[in-house]
Parts: sequence; C-alpha cells; structure tokens
Amino acid sequence: MEKELRFPVKPEEIDGLQVGEKIRISGRIFCGRDAVLPKIAGMIEDGSIKDADFSLEGGLIFHTAVSRAGVGPTSSNKFEIESTMETLSKGGIRMHLGKGALKPETAKKLQENHAAYAVIPPVTALLNAGTLSRKLVAFPELGMEALYELEVKDYPAVVAIVNGESMYEQD
Repeated sequence: MEKELRFPVKPEEIDGLQVGEKIRISGRIFCGRDAVLPKIAGMIEDGSIKDADFSLEGGLIFHTAVSRAGVGPTSSNKFEIESTMETLSKGGIRMHLGKGALKPETAKKLQENHAAYAVIPPVTALLNAGTLSRKLVAFPELGMEALYELEVKDYPAVVAIVNGESMYEQD
C-alpha cells in the first residue's frame, strides 16, 4: 500500500516514513536544480528568505527544471544540489525529490532536520500527467532552471533516506 503525502507537511509526517516505502505526492511543491538551489540556500543563510513571496515551510523541492517538455528528475548528488540540502531543510523543506545515491553525511543532516529524500522514476510523461499547474516564483532570468511552484497529484516516489537510514548503504 502506498502512503499519500500532501504538501506542505509537518515534520512528524516525515519522521513516520520508512526507507523503501512507496509514497504518492500531492499538493504544492517547488522545483529547482543546480542554478537556483544555491541561491535559495543563500537566501536562507542571509535571512532574506523571510522577504520572499513564497514559504518553504513543510515543503518539497523536486530536483528538476521545468520546461514545455515536462519535468523529470536530475541527479541529486551533484555538488550544487546535495550541498544545499542541509540548509534547505533548516529553511523548512521536509522532502527532497530526485534520483541517485547521496552521501551518508547528507542522510545524517536530513535526519537532524526532520527531512527526507525520495527518488522518483525518470518518466517525464507520467509526471506531466500529474502536474496540474505551474507558476514561476523566483529567478526568472534562469529560464527553465528558475524556481517554480507546481500543483501536483499522485506523483509516485520511493523513500530513499529518512531517520538516518539510507537504501543506498550496504549491510
């Protein structure tokens, strides 16, 4: 059975997840990758995020660009993405969504901040069908790599890291 998560969520909803659990994601989520995530992390670090026209609290950030072709996950273990996860989690992001294995140190930082990482199949057509709307919210000069907010329904994913456990660690 798949667990349904509607974003934004509360930290305890994330803490109740298990590695390998199948989830369905609905609600408002953010999209960003290499170009925009360091900018958002910088806003959190310098406090200017409080002046933004959006709130990350309880949010999900999908590691993707948004184009007319649709959305599909990019590798979350790129330095520009993985290195922002701790700061974004401190800033209110409860789930990071993408693809690829992350470092054990990142899993620990996610746990400390009541955040999780889930992987999503790279199937753009499937995700396009579940995308109800999209809105550019910040950094329009970055084109398809700007920060977008989507309204989604039933995005499928698998919890990959939560509570300090990772599906990528070998026994």
